[in-house]
Amino acid sequence: MKRVENVAFVVPVYNEAQVIGGVIKEILEHCPVVVCVNDGSKDTSASEIVKAGGYLVDHPINMGQGAALQTGIEFARLLPGVEKFVTFDADGQHRVDDALAMLELLDTADVDIVLGSRFRGRTEGMSTLKKAVLKMAVRFTNFTSGVKLTDAHNGLRAFNRHVADTIEITAPDMTHASEIIELISRNGYTYVEAPVTIDYTEYSVQKGQPVLNAVNIAVDTLLRKVSG
Repeated sequence: MKRVENVAFVVPVYNEAQVIGGVIKEILEHCPVVVCVNDGSKDTSASEIVKAGGYLVDHPINMGQGAALQTGIEFARLLPGVEKFVTFDADGQHRVDDALAMLELLDTADVDIVLGSRFRGRTEGMSTLKKAVLKMAVRFTNFTSGVKLTDAHNGLRAFNRHVADTIEITAPDMTHASEIIELISRNGYTYVEAPVTIDYTEYSVQKGQPVLNAVNIAVDTLLRKVSG
């Protein structure tokens, strides 16, 4: 069984008590460090994180996934021996095998960040409407950021210490995905995409963001561009 020893998985968590323990245990089979940011959950996510063996970092209130990722990256940077980082969703959509392949690519392609792409890989259970909205989001983000990708809002990423030390995610909510791509351009990070599989289970679909949020993300992105 393949293991990586200098890697931290960063997992934002909000009301994921039902599944987070299993996600952590699967990661720990391959990597000793899982940093979970409990983002003001109202369920028993915190105790499930501790029980499963993850590092627990608490936000006393819900601050949004972008803020949770930034907190988790900052915490993981302080852990001894950690040189690579993976952002990983808590709802079971991502596959650890994909993350391990991305970590290999991070080295062999000699880039700063590897971005998972479901459109270079495959999806299980994604609706036609969801696919259409995500495709439109890709075109919009490519236009506004100047970074050319096939998947703009995939939470599975692997990156090196340079990115972890210099990235500053200021968008607290789901617009952070667009902001990260803008930061790739602004900070000059080298990047490549990797094919991944996204599993849309009944649970993850229920927990997922409404399609209308794509409009909110687009508006927030434009406002950020204007103010910036």
